[in-house]
Amino acid sequence: MEAALGSTAAQGSEALDTSLVLQIDGLHKSFGGVKALDHVSLAVRHGEVHGLLGQNGSGKSTLIKILSGFYDADGEPSIIIDGRRARLPVSPEALRQHGVSFVHQHLGLLPSLTVLENLLLLDLAIENRWFMDWRAEARRARELFDRYGLRLDPLSSLSRLSPVERAQLAIVRAFDQLRRSNAERSRGLLILDEPTPFLPAHDVEALFKLIREIVADGASVIFVSHDIDEVLEITDRATVLRDGRVAGVFETAAMTKAEVIRLIVGRHVDLERMRPPAKALPKPSLSIAGLSGGAVGSFSVDLRAGEVVGLTGLIGSGYSDVIYMAFGATPAQSGTLDIADDRVELGRMSPRRAIGMGCILIPGDRLASGAVPGLTVSENLNQPVLSRVTRGWALAQAALIRNARVLANRFDVRPRDPTRLLGALSGGNQQKALLAKWFQTDPRLILLDEPTQGVDVGARTQVFEAIAAAARSGASILCASSDYEQLTAICDRVLVFKRGMVTEELIGDRISKSAIAQACYRAD
Repeated sequence: MEAALGSTAAQGSEALDTSLVLQIDGLHKSFGGVKALDHVSLAVRHGEVHGLLGQNGSGKSTLIKILSGFYDADGEPSIIIDGRRARLPVSPEALRQHGVSFVHQHLGLLPSLTVLENLLLLDLAIENRWFMDWRAEARRARELFDRYGLRLDPLSSLSRLSPVERAQLAIVRAFDQLRRSNAERSRGLLILDEPTPFLPAHDVEALFKLIREIVADGASVIFVSHDIDEVLEITDRATVLRDGRVAGVFETAAMTKAEVIRLIVGRHVDLERMRPPAKALPKPSLSIAGLSGGAVGSFSVDLRAGEVVGLTGLIGSGYSDVIYMAFGATPAQSGTLDIADDRVELGRMSPRRAIGMGCILIPGDRLASGAVPGLTVSENLNQPVLSRVTRGWALAQAALIRNARVLANRFDVRPRDPTRLLGALSGGNQQKALLAKWFQTDPRLILLDEPTQGVDVGARTQVFEAIAAAARSGASILCASSDYEQLTAICDRVLVFKRGMVTEELIGDRISKSAIAQACYRAD
């Protein structure tokens, strides 16, 4: 099957195909002798949502950066956009003329500006306009938002918007730019580069509704994602890259998840059937008792060394609040945390106190809350252990770099360059770096929030193994997640929340993706 799918992608042609909004053939790119893209072809039809899948390092990011003009390609590939040949590198103005617009993972929005100012950001940046009728623009913005069912106030500060509202604004802005700059032609091509990693499932559905409405309005979409379920739900067709080459092109309605995973990683990986081995666990040594606050009414749990306990439920049920209140990242009304002989009132807990007790947190939004993307990999990895790695008043850079290299090898953080900025790494490698940063402290209690969010299928198994290794070393782990497949793969117990309370507990062989889903959606 893979050979047949691969040959479909390889059939490039210099002839213009009027059914295609984008046609790429013979795309090459190398970095220092390493081929990032090797004779890649991509064809996107008018009016379709086309997925782009692949592991970290497969070439997805390189392809998108070439299309956006950030990289130039090697040689002279054929790129045809809506029947017109494009020259590389493509400037922002040329992209507008060709009818291509991008929404990158971090959206390109400025929190200090209003919704309306963000909507007009590109106009203000590239057009020499000496007069702006803000009242008319606000009226047009309201009409635009109403058209797509968005309850956004153009005069509101962006900082007041939720994450999904920000993503919706970025997508509507990109489509609005296409519509206004390309009115005489098709509605253009919208490229969504990882728009969903830090959104809960309910918000992803709202985003997909907007994408479908925009496609119905005439746009074509390239949807870049690590999430296979999302790609199977929202796309019409998809292209898989592996090791810089096209591994396959397929109609999503005709594919199973297992078949897509095999194309991505090159072998069979059954994530849905993964289960941790049975364990002989000691008596409980940690406990959270009487925790309340946020959406949590009352929560208590006893934890054993080496045990992985999952927390899940529907959006708003309170399961994710437990993680942050236990760490002191958000305030709790009541409750206690006991680790060995150390007890703290959770209403007085702080992150500093939690870390001192041997408790660490890996947050869901790793770049905003768990790391400093503008610092190097070495600087991020060494933050918790500076006093241990160095001595005296001066930092021993050689020792810090050496420690970072050891951790990068142990957790397979790629590339193996501790001087690279953490923000330049792929999502999976950022997450592995964050695990390496905190797991080196030998924590007693590990708090995880959506640990494989925005992580590709290959890196997911590495994250699972890192969690399992921490458990084997004696850590107790609480994992809050809406990913039932992930919980099935790593958990010894799963606690299901409804309305701030645990209503069901699944243990051992009772844990499965379908059993968790049924427990979450079962009527009270």
